[in-house]
Amino acid sequence: MPDISVVIPVYKAEKCLPVLYERLKKSLEIITQDFEIILVEDCGGDRSWEIILELAKKDSRVKGIQFSRNFGQHYGITAGLDHCDGDWVVVMDCDLQDPPEEIPRLYAKAQEGYDVVVARRGKRQAPPLKRLTSWLFYKVFNYFTELQYDGQVGNFRIMSRLVVENFCLMREQLRFFGGLIDWMGFPAASIDICHEKRFEGKSTYTFAKLWKLASDTIIAYSDKPLRLSIKLGFLIATLSFLYGIYILVRFLFYGSPVTGWSSLIVSLYFLGGIIIIILGILGIYLGKTFDETKKRPLYLIRNTTFNLKQYEFRKVKSPNTNI
Repeated sequence: MPDISVVIPVYKAEKCLPVLYERLKKSLEIITQDFEIILVEDCGGDRSWEIILELAKKDSRVKGIQFSRNFGQHYGITAGLDHCDGDWVVVMDCDLQDPPEEIPRLYAKAQEGYDVVVARRGKRQAPPLKRLTSWLFYKVFNYFTELQYDGQVGNFRIMSRLVVENFCLMREQLRFFGGLIDWMGFPAASIDICHEKRFEGKSTYTFAKLWKLASDTIIAYSDKPLRLSIKLGFLIATLSFLYGIYILVRFLFYGSPVTGWSSLIVSLYFLGGIIIIILGILGIYLGKTFDETKKRPLYLIRNTTFNLKQYEFRKVKSPNTNI
Protein backbone atom coordinates (compact mmCIF):
# COMPACT_ATOMS: atom_id res chain seq x y z
CA MET A 1 0.00 0.00 0.00
CA PRO A 2 1.69 3.24 -1.12
CA ASP A 3 1.52 6.28 1.14
CA ILE A 4 0.29 8.59 -1.63
CA SER A 5 -1.41 8.00 -4.98
CA VAL A 6 -1.69 10.69 -7.62
CA VAL A 7 -4.58 10.29 -10.10
CA ILE A 8 -4.35 12.27 -13.33
CA PRO A 9 -6.75 12.11 -16.32
CA VAL A 10 -4.73 12.56 -19.51
CA TYR A 11 -6.05 14.03 -22.76
CA LYS A 12 -3.84 15.35 -25.56
CA ALA A 13 -0.86 15.82 -23.22
CA GLU A 14 2.07 14.19 -25.04
CA LYS A 15 4.34 17.22 -24.65
CA CYS A 16 3.79 17.88 -20.97
CA LEU A 17 3.81 14.30 -19.60
CA PRO A 18 7.61 13.98 -19.22
CA VAL A 19 7.81 17.35 -17.44
CA LEU A 20 4.79 16.46 -15.31
CA TYR A 21 6.43 13.20 -14.23
CA GLU A 22 9.72 14.85 -13.25
CA ARG A 23 8.03 17.59 -11.24
CA LEU A 24 5.71 15.10 -9.55
CA LYS A 25 8.61 12.83 -8.65
CA LYS A 26 10.56 15.65 -7.01
CA SER A 27 7.52 16.91 -5.13
CA LEU A 28 6.37 13.51 -3.87
CA GLU A 29 9.84 12.41 -2.77
CA ILE A 30 9.80 15.29 -0.30
CA ILE A 31 7.00 13.42 1.51
CA THR A 32 7.76 9.75 0.82
CA GLN A 33 9.50 7.37 -1.58
CA ASP A 34 6.46 5.10 -1.50
CA PHE A 35 4.01 6.63 -3.97
CA GLU A 36 2.24 5.81 -7.22
CA ILE A 37 1.22 7.94 -10.18
CA ILE A 38 -1.84 6.72 -12.08
CA LEU A 39 -2.23 8.25 -15.54
CA VAL A 40 -5.60 7.59 -17.21
CA GLU A 41 -5.36 8.19 -20.96
CA ASP A 42 -8.72 9.24 -22.41
CA CYS A 43 -8.03 8.49 -26.08
CA GLY A 44 -6.97 11.95 -27.18
CA GLY A 45 -5.51 10.67 -30.46
CA ASP A 46 -1.88 11.71 -29.82
CA ARG A 47 1.16 9.87 -28.43
CA SER A 48 0.16 10.21 -24.78
CA TRP A 49 -0.27 6.46 -24.27
CA GLU A 50 3.13 5.65 -25.80
CA ILE A 51 4.76 8.15 -23.45
CA ILE A 52 2.90 6.66 -20.47
CA LEU A 53 4.26 3.23 -21.44
CA GLU A 54 7.80 4.64 -21.56
CA LEU A 55 7.40 6.26 -18.14
CA ALA A 56 5.98 3.04 -16.67
CA LYS A 57 8.99 1.06 -17.95
CA LYS A 58 11.33 3.66 -16.51
CA ASP A 59 9.61 3.84 -13.09
CA SER A 60 7.38 1.07 -11.70
CA ARG A 61 5.58 3.66 -9.58
CA VAL A 62 3.99 5.03 -12.76
CA LYS A 63 0.84 3.14 -13.75
CA GLY A 64 -1.16 3.69 -16.89
CA ILE A 65 -4.76 3.03 -17.87
CA GLN A 66 -6.07 3.55 -21.40
CA PHE A 67 -9.79 3.79 -22.15
CA SER A 68 -11.37 2.07 -25.14
CA ARG A 69 -12.69 5.45 -26.30
CA ASN A 70 -13.04 9.00 -25.04
CA PHE A 71 -15.26 8.94 -21.94
CA GLY A 72 -14.43 12.32 -20.40
CA GLN A 73 -12.36 13.86 -17.63
CA HIS A 74 -14.58 12.93 -14.69
CA TYR A 75 -14.75 9.30 -15.79
CA GLY A 76 -10.96 9.28 -16.01
CA ILE A 77 -10.78 10.50 -12.42
CA THR A 78 -13.24 7.77 -11.41
CA ALA A 79 -11.14 5.07 -13.08
CA GLY A 80 -8.00 6.29 -11.33
CA LEU A 81 -9.71 6.36 -7.95
CA ASP A 82 -11.12 2.87 -8.53
CA HIS A 83 -7.62 1.45 -8.95
CA CYS A 84 -5.42 3.52 -6.66
CA ASP A 85 -4.10 2.13 -3.37
CA GLY A 86 -2.64 5.08 -1.49
CA ASP A 87 -3.54 6.07 2.04
CA TRP A 88 -3.83 9.59 0.65
CA VAL A 89 -4.88 10.35 -2.92
CA VAL A 90 -4.15 13.49 -4.92
CA VAL A 91 -6.28 14.33 -7.95
CA MET A 92 -5.00 16.88 -10.44
CA ASP A 93 -5.11 17.81 -14.13
CA CYS A 94 -2.32 17.04 -16.57
CA ASP A 95 -1.80 20.53 -18.05
CA LEU A 96 0.50 21.75 -15.21
CA GLN A 97 -1.72 24.71 -14.43
CA ASP A 98 -1.96 23.22 -10.96
CA PRO A 99 1.69 23.04 -9.84
CA PRO A 100 2.80 19.65 -8.44
CA GLU A 101 5.07 21.54 -6.03
CA GLU A 102 1.95 22.37 -3.98
CA ILE A 103 1.30 18.71 -3.10
CA PRO A 104 3.48 18.82 0.07
CA ARG A 105 1.42 21.78 1.30
CA LEU A 106 -1.82 19.90 0.62
CA TYR A 107 -0.48 16.87 2.47
CA ALA A 108 0.71 18.95 5.43
CA LYS A 109 -2.70 20.63 5.72
CA ALA A 110 -4.45 17.24 5.60
CA GLN A 111 -2.37 16.06 8.56
CA GLU A 112 -4.10 18.68 10.70
CA GLY A 113 -7.19 16.44 10.73
CA TYR A 114 -8.95 17.02 7.41
CA ASP A 115 -10.20 14.31 5.05
CA VAL A 116 -10.21 16.65 2.04
CA VAL A 117 -7.95 19.60 1.27
CA VAL A 118 -8.64 21.51 -1.93
CA ALA A 119 -6.37 23.90 -3.78
CA ARG A 120 -8.04 27.26 -4.27
CA ARG A 121 -6.71 29.13 -7.26
CA GLY A 122 -5.81 32.76 -7.27
CA LYS A 123 -6.24 34.64 -10.52
CA ARG A 124 -6.88 32.03 -13.20
CA GLN A 125 -4.40 31.97 -16.07
CA ALA A 126 -7.02 31.62 -18.78
CA PRO A 127 -8.48 33.79 -21.58
CA PRO A 128 -11.26 36.19 -20.52
CA LEU A 129 -13.91 34.22 -22.43
CA LYS A 130 -12.88 30.99 -20.67
CA ARG A 131 -13.04 32.69 -17.26
CA LEU A 132 -16.47 34.14 -18.12
CA THR A 133 -17.92 30.78 -19.22
CA SER A 134 -16.52 29.08 -16.11
CA TRP A 135 -18.02 31.80 -13.90
CA LEU A 136 -21.41 31.37 -15.59
CA PHE A 137 -21.19 27.59 -15.21
CA TYR A 138 -20.67 27.74 -11.44
CA LYS A 139 -23.32 30.43 -10.98
CA VAL A 140 -25.92 28.35 -12.83
CA PHE A 141 -24.77 25.15 -11.11
CA ASN A 142 -25.00 26.64 -7.61
CA TYR A 143 -28.41 28.20 -8.31
CA PHE A 144 -30.05 25.00 -9.50
CA THR A 145 -28.30 22.54 -7.19
CA GLU A 146 -28.43 24.82 -4.13
CA LEU A 147 -24.82 23.90 -3.34
CA GLN A 148 -22.13 26.46 -2.57
CA TYR A 149 -19.45 25.12 -4.88
CA ASP A 150 -16.46 27.47 -5.07
CA GLY A 151 -15.69 28.38 -8.68
CA GLN A 152 -12.05 29.03 -7.75
CA VAL A 153 -11.61 25.37 -6.86
CA GLY A 154 -10.81 22.84 -9.58
CA ASN A 155 -9.99 19.15 -9.39
CA PHE A 156 -6.67 19.65 -7.58
CA ARG A 157 -7.02 18.26 -4.04
CA ILE A 158 -5.88 15.57 -1.63
CA MET A 159 -8.26 13.06 -0.04
CA SER A 160 -8.03 10.35 2.59
CA ARG A 161 -8.57 6.68 1.81
CA LEU A 162 -11.95 6.87 3.58
CA VAL A 163 -13.18 9.56 1.17
CA VAL A 164 -11.91 7.66 -1.89
CA GLU A 165 -13.56 4.40 -0.85
CA ASN A 166 -16.90 6.12 -0.28
CA PHE A 167 -16.60 8.00 -3.57
CA CYS A 168 -16.11 4.70 -5.40
CA LEU A 169 -19.40 3.41 -4.02
CA MET A 170 -21.29 6.06 -6.01
CA ARG A 171 -21.73 4.68 -9.53
CA GLU A 172 -24.24 7.05 -11.13
CA GLN A 173 -23.69 7.71 -14.82
CA LEU A 174 -23.64 11.50 -14.56
CA ARG A 175 -20.30 12.34 -12.96
CA PHE A 176 -19.11 15.61 -11.51
CA PHE A 177 -16.12 14.88 -9.32
CA GLY A 178 -16.05 18.08 -7.27
CA GLY A 179 -19.79 18.06 -6.66
CA LEU A 180 -19.76 14.46 -5.44
CA ILE A 181 -16.92 15.17 -3.00
CA ASP A 182 -18.72 18.25 -1.65
CA TRP A 183 -21.96 16.29 -1.28
CA MET A 184 -20.21 13.67 0.88
CA GLY A 185 -19.54 16.30 3.53
CA PHE A 186 -16.28 15.04 5.04
CA PRO A 187 -14.19 17.58 6.99
CA ALA A 188 -12.54 19.80 4.40
CA ALA A 189 -10.12 22.71 4.21
CA SER A 190 -8.47 24.73 1.46
CA ILE A 191 -5.17 26.37 0.70
CA ASP A 192 -4.46 29.16 -1.78
CA ILE A 193 -2.16 28.35 -4.67
CA CYS A 194 -0.84 30.19 -7.70
CA HIS A 195 -2.60 29.11 -10.89
CA GLU A 196 -0.01 28.76 -13.65
CA LYS A 197 -0.32 29.02 -17.42
CA ARG A 198 -0.91 25.89 -19.48
CA PHE A 199 2.30 24.13 -20.40
CA GLU A 200 1.14 23.75 -24.01
CA GLY A 201 -2.04 23.71 -26.10
CA LYS A 202 -5.39 25.11 -25.06
CA SER A 203 -8.34 23.95 -23.02
CA THR A 204 -10.71 21.50 -24.72
CA TYR A 205 -13.63 22.74 -22.60
CA THR A 206 -15.57 24.84 -25.10
CA PHE A 207 -18.71 26.78 -24.19
CA ALA A 208 -20.82 23.97 -25.68
CA LYS A 209 -19.05 21.36 -23.52
CA LEU A 210 -19.43 23.52 -20.42
CA TRP A 211 -23.13 23.96 -21.17
CA LYS A 212 -23.57 20.18 -21.56
CA LEU A 213 -21.64 19.58 -18.33
CA ALA A 214 -23.78 22.16 -16.55
CA SER A 215 -27.07 20.67 -17.77
CA ASP A 216 -25.99 17.11 -16.95
CA THR A 217 -24.82 17.99 -13.46
CA ILE A 218 -27.95 20.04 -12.74
CA ILE A 219 -30.12 17.09 -13.73
CA ALA A 220 -27.95 14.73 -11.67
CA TYR A 221 -27.95 16.88 -8.52
CA SER A 222 -31.27 18.67 -8.48
CA ASP A 223 -34.97 18.51 -9.35
CA LYS A 224 -35.21 22.29 -9.17
CA PRO A 225 -36.03 22.70 -12.91
CA LEU A 226 -39.11 20.53 -12.34
CA ARG A 227 -40.13 22.57 -9.30
CA LEU A 228 -39.61 25.81 -11.21
CA SER A 229 -41.80 24.55 -14.06
CA ILE A 230 -44.61 23.88 -11.53
CA LYS A 231 -44.26 27.41 -10.15
CA LEU A 232 -44.31 28.82 -13.68
CA GLY A 233 -47.50 26.88 -14.43
CA PHE A 234 -49.20 28.22 -11.31
CA LEU A 235 -48.06 31.76 -12.15
CA ILE A 236 -49.45 31.60 -15.69
CA ALA A 237 -52.72 30.06 -14.45
CA THR A 238 -53.11 32.80 -11.81
CA LEU A 239 -52.43 35.61 -14.27
CA SER A 240 -54.86 34.08 -16.78
CA PHE A 241 -57.56 33.77 -14.10
CA LEU A 242 -57.12 37.40 -13.02
CA TYR A 243 -57.20 38.59 -16.62
CA GLY A 244 -60.37 36.58 -17.21
CA ILE A 245 -62.03 38.30 -14.22
CA TYR A 246 -60.93 41.68 -15.60
CA ILE A 247 -62.53 40.96 -18.98
CA LEU A 248 -65.75 39.72 -17.34
CA VAL A 249 -66.03 42.84 -15.14
CA ARG A 250 -65.52 45.14 -18.12
CA PHE A 251 -68.20 43.29 -20.08
CA LEU A 252 -70.79 43.24 -17.24
CA PHE A 253 -70.36 46.78 -15.93
CA TYR A 254 -69.15 48.72 -18.97
CA GLY A 255 -70.49 46.69 -21.86
CA SER A 256 -67.04 46.44 -23.44
CA PRO A 257 -67.00 43.70 -26.11
CA VAL A 258 -64.44 40.91 -25.83
CA THR A 259 -61.84 41.66 -28.51
CA GLY A 260 -58.24 40.81 -29.21
CA TRP A 261 -57.80 38.08 -31.82
CA SER A 262 -54.07 38.83 -32.10
CA SER A 263 -53.51 38.71 -28.35
CA LEU A 264 -55.44 35.41 -28.19
CA ILE A 265 -53.22 33.80 -30.83
CA VAL A 266 -50.04 35.11 -29.17
CA SER A 267 -51.21 33.73 -25.82
CA LEU A 268 -51.92 30.32 -27.34
CA TYR A 269 -48.47 30.16 -28.94
CA PHE A 270 -46.85 31.33 -25.70
CA LEU A 271 -48.61 28.70 -23.61
CA GLY A 272 -47.86 26.07 -26.25
CA GLY A 273 -44.16 26.92 -26.06
CA ILE A 274 -44.18 26.75 -22.26
CA ILE A 275 -45.86 23.33 -22.37
CA ILE A 276 -43.33 22.02 -24.88
CA ILE A 277 -40.43 23.29 -22.73
CA ILE A 278 -41.85 21.60 -19.61
CA LEU A 279 -42.40 18.35 -21.51
CA GLY A 280 -38.82 18.60 -22.76
CA ILE A 281 -37.51 18.97 -19.20
CA LEU A 282 -39.55 15.94 -18.12
CA GLY A 283 -38.23 14.02 -21.13
CA ILE A 284 -34.63 14.78 -20.20
CA TYR A 285 -35.14 13.54 -16.65
CA LEU A 286 -36.84 10.39 -17.94
CA GLY A 287 -34.03 9.84 -20.44
CA LYS A 288 -31.35 10.12 -17.76
CA THR A 289 -33.34 7.76 -15.54
CA PHE A 290 -33.46 5.32 -18.44
CA ASP A 291 -29.68 5.58 -18.81
CA GLU A 292 -29.22 4.78 -15.13
CA THR A 293 -31.42 1.70 -15.32
CA LYS A 294 -29.19 0.18 -18.01
CA LYS A 295 -26.44 -0.31 -15.42
CA ARG A 296 -23.70 0.01 -18.01
CA PRO A 297 -20.11 0.35 -16.77
CA LEU A 298 -18.91 3.90 -16.32
CA TYR A 299 -15.89 3.29 -18.55
CA LEU A 300 -14.17 0.53 -20.53
CA ILE A 301 -10.45 -0.15 -20.31
CA ARG A 302 -8.41 -1.16 -23.35
CA ASN A 303 -4.85 -1.32 -21.99
CA THR A 304 -3.06 -1.06 -18.66
CA THR A 305 0.53 -1.20 -17.46
CA PHE A 306 -0.41 -3.16 -14.32
CA ASN A 307 -2.87 -5.79 -13.15
CA LEU A 308 -6.21 -4.21 -12.42
CA LYS A 309 -7.97 -5.06 -9.20
CA GLN A 310 -11.62 -5.97 -9.35
CA TYR A 311 -13.36 -3.24 -7.42
CA GLU A 312 -15.64 -4.68 -4.78
CA PHE A 313 -18.66 -2.73 -3.64
CA ARG A 314 -18.38 -2.84 0.09
CA LYS A 315 -19.36 -0.86 3.15
CA VAL A 316 -16.60 1.34 4.45
CA LYS A 317 -16.19 1.65 8.20
CA SER A 318 -15.09 5.04 9.42
CA PRO A 319 -12.41 4.96 12.12
CA ASN A 320 -14.17 7.84 13.87
CA THR A 321 -17.72 6.45 13.98
CA ASN A 322 -19.63 3.27 14.67
CA ILE A 323 -21.14 3.17 11.18
